Amino acid sequence: MSKSTKSDLAQGAVQAMSAETGQPEQTVYLNGEFMPLSEARIPVLDRGFIFGDGVYDVVPAYRGVPFRWPQHLARLKRSLGKVRIENPLDDRGWTDVVTELLVRHRWDDQFVYLHVTRGVARRDHQFPAEGVRPTVFAMSSEFKPVSRQAIEKGVSAITLPDERWLHCDIKSTSLLGNVLARQTAADAGALECLMFRDDFLTEGSSSNIWVVLDGKLLAPPRDTLILEGIRYGLLEELTRSRGVPFEIRRIRRAEVVSADELMVTSATKEILPITTLDGKPVGTGVPGPVYRELFAAYQEGKAKSHEKGWPPPA
Repeated sequence: MSKSTKSDLAQGAVQAMSAETGQPEQTVYLNGEFMPLSEARIPVLDRGFIFGDGVYDVVPAYRGVPFRWPQHLARLKRSLGKVRIENPLDDRGWTDVVTELLVRHRWDDQFVYLHVTRGVARRDHQFPAEGVRPTVFAMSSEFKPVSRQAIEKGVSAITLPDERWLHCDIKSTSLLGNVLARQTAADAGALECLMFRDDFLTEGSSSNIWVVLDGKLLAPPRDTLILEGIRYGLLEELTRSRGVPFEIRRIRRAEVVSADELMVTSATKEILPITTLDGKPVGTGVPGPVYRELFAAYQEGKAKSHEKGWPPPA
């Protein structure tokens, strides 16, 4: 991106100040245009609204640099392919959308939400005929840091049966099962739930779950029963760099409830220790040594992401 373009975008951020509050008004991207969030509209016959027929991704950005952007972009394209929605933008197009949203907002850390639906058509379960264009929406929001208490003391979780569909590997906008699971956890005063299918661990309502037994980090298999979070590959890398044994396999419920440590990862939670499960302490009831090692490595990884700069070369 040229210096003149960056300057123009920065000026746009100034012009987006609200006359009423004096605060910046959030800018979003919708079908090729940038506009104030308050002006963004979609037709009620959009299949995302009618059927939840779409996919999305969430990209964290630290000091204006998206974290593991190539992996997020690859996952977005995988999800689009699996639901047979034509990718509406090429790699440079997606990168430009993310870049402009980041520049137009003044938060130090942000997360960018990318959302694609099959488009607007007559209500019918069958895919619409050719000629319907996907709806593309994107926005950036402030990334508020995880609390020090959660990092240092840990968080609580509950266990639930996994009652969702069998294509959890698709990052679909159809999230009712996840929403209900997350609300059940919230009603119990917990941050997250750990879900089980046929007595084996799958994932959380909006996160991946990690189990530590005898110093080894365990992860459920990459299959259709979980969404492979971007931190999935990251933690695999971090375990190698820190000499932590790592294994991918099916994990029984009995192993989870007797684990030495449990952890949760996601774009917005980063990596957090679960120290209470169903009201009982996990391990010693405090964040364990494997968590502390991986948390430190995670922070180093975030810092190194700035070395390559942004945006990437065309």
